[in-house]
Parts: sequence; C-alpha cells; structure tokens
Amino acid sequence: MPKVLPRIDDILYSGSLSYGEWGHLFEEKLSAFLGVGNLLTTNSYASAIQIVLTALDLQPGDEVIASPMSCLASNMPLFTFGLKVVWADIDPVTGTLSPDSVKEKISFKTRLIFHNHFCGYVGYVDEINALGREHGIPVIDDCIEAFGSKYKGNYTGNLNTDISIYSFQTVRLPNTIDGGAIIFKDANLYEKALLMRDFGIKRSEFRDGMGEISSTYDISIKGYGATLNEVNSYIGCCQMEDIMKLLTQQKNNSHYWEQQLQSMGYQLMGRKEVEPNYWVYGFLSDNKRNDLFHFRENGFYASGVHLPNSYYSIFGKQQLLLGVEDFYSRFIALPCGWWFDCEK
Repeated sequence: MPKVLPRIDDILYSGSLSYGEWGHLFEEKLSAFLGVGNLLTTNSYASAIQIVLTALDLQPGDEVIASPMSCLASNMPLFTFGLKVVWADIDPVTGTLSPDSVKEKISFKTRLIFHNHFCGYVGYVDEINALGREHGIPVIDDCIEAFGSKYKGNYTGNLNTDISIYSFQTVRLPNTIDGGAIIFKDANLYEKALLMRDFGIKRSEFRDGMGEISSTYDISIKGYGATLNEVNSYIGCCQMEDIMKLLTQQKNNSHYWEQQLQSMGYQLMGRKEVEPNYWVYGFLSDNKRNDLFHFRENGFYASGVHLPNSYYSIFGKQQLLLGVEDFYSRFIALPCGWWFDCEK
C-alpha cells in the first residue's frame, strides 16, 4: 500500500526540520490559491494573532471590538495579549458582526476591529471595512473557520481587508495538525511581521561567512518563535493538492442539506454575496433542543458549535446582546465536511 505522505521519512531524517523548503512551498501554494501576496505561515493560529497585534503596536488596555459568537480560540488570544475586548452584537440571521453595532461600539479607545466569519459564513465585509477606514482603525478578518469561503466571488484573504488570519489546526482546511497564516494588505507591515515571526531575525544576514552568528547583525525588533516546521508545512502542501476536491465535496454536501431542510420548513442561512466553505451547514430552528435530539437520533451529529464567549466571566460583565441571544437560541450546524457521505 503506497504511503499517503511519501516524503515524510526524507524530511524526518534530512537534518532540516525547521522552516525551510517546504515552508516556502506551502506559502506559495496558499498565495496562489487565494490570489494574494504578503502571506506568511505560523506554527499556530494563536501565534498568528500575537504577531499581528505586536506588528500593529497594540498595547495592553487598548480596546478591540469583536464578536462573542465565535470560537474561544479567536477571542482568548486578544484578552491574553492584554486588550480590552468590547463585544459588538451580531446579525441574528447570519451570525456575523452587525455593522450598526460595531459603529455604536467605536470609541476613542478602539484600536482594532476583529471581524469573525462565523463557521465559514462570511460577514458584512464592505460595511465593516468602511467603518475601519472612516475611523482609522485596522480591521482583521478572522478566517479561523473560513478558508475557501468567498465573498462577492473572491476568497477570504483577498477582500481588501487590512489583515486576514487563518487556522490550520486539526479540524480546519487545510489541516497541518497545527498552524496558521496571516495575509497583510500593507507590504511594510508584512516585512515587519516576517521578522517578528522569527525572534526579530533576518536569517539571510544573521550568520557570517563562517556560519557564526554575526557580531554586526543587530536585533532591533521584538519577536516570537512562530515559524511552521517542515513536517507541518509538508502536510499542508499535500493538503493543498486536494483542496479544491475537498471544498467541492463540501459544497455538494450542502446541496443535500439545502434540499432536505427547505422541504422541512427550516430557515436557512446565507446571503447572495457569500459562498461559504460549508465547514458545517447552518440553519435556524424555532425548537433548537428538540431538533438537536432529532438529528442526532437519526445519525447526524447536530451541534450549536460555539457558546457565546460573552458568557465567560474572564471577559468581564457587559451588556446583553439581543442579536447574540436570538441567534444562539436558534442556530444548529449539521455535518457537511468533505468526510460526510450524504448518500448513506
């Protein structure tokens, strides 16, 4: 039986396990697929967020507007960095940030808007980006679950947003076991982040002709050890060979659920501008708990996916958000991933 990862032994015994040939190739494949430049990979999604916040020169106490209706992995790194997370409300039909609520939450302390694309369903990109430009506030597209999702025909990461962040952790596409990526609209910020990803080091100049650390090379910028290793990068390269096949399978699965749920009278999610990656298939129920049991009893692991992060005391007490409460009380996700066989 042929190996699924035929080059893995070569890499493991090559003596070159840190970011290198496969790391560069993975970045090239991602850039080509998304149609972007200024892309770098990281060893985790959390590292990607840390690098971006540092590159933007955010400071503890600065305010970031974010959605509580997203993965805890999205919002916890913001709080851990020392930012004050200010929750904006969401559109109860899409699960994504409400531009009107974001506008209301902007203050003189706001230094960032963190725009989550809920479960692959892209939010109000044009409206949120316009608010960022109007107030001089950078916007990050949080694509933790949205690789391969499209807005107005373009992939996330290629939507004219200041910065986009991806996760390649085990349940994502592409899956590198763990990893992430950042895309910058600003080339200077990208160059700055490249150094920050590797302890502030520019490797081509770090060592002298004898291979010794150069006494003339200065470290002038703070940084992290956040490069993606060769094993994870190689796995990512292999995933990218099949990425269109996997995304197409998920889209085909979505047609099955669309037909089934429409015939059952459920309210479907989505907007005409948005083509989700169908990581899951989302719909809205008027009797969430009963419907969760119904689908599970029929062999489909239905789930609410995320608990509103505003429920966690770590973020402090803030006002009730009616859109969040409405959406959370109704949202159900059904399996729709590439592994799901709708024929069974």
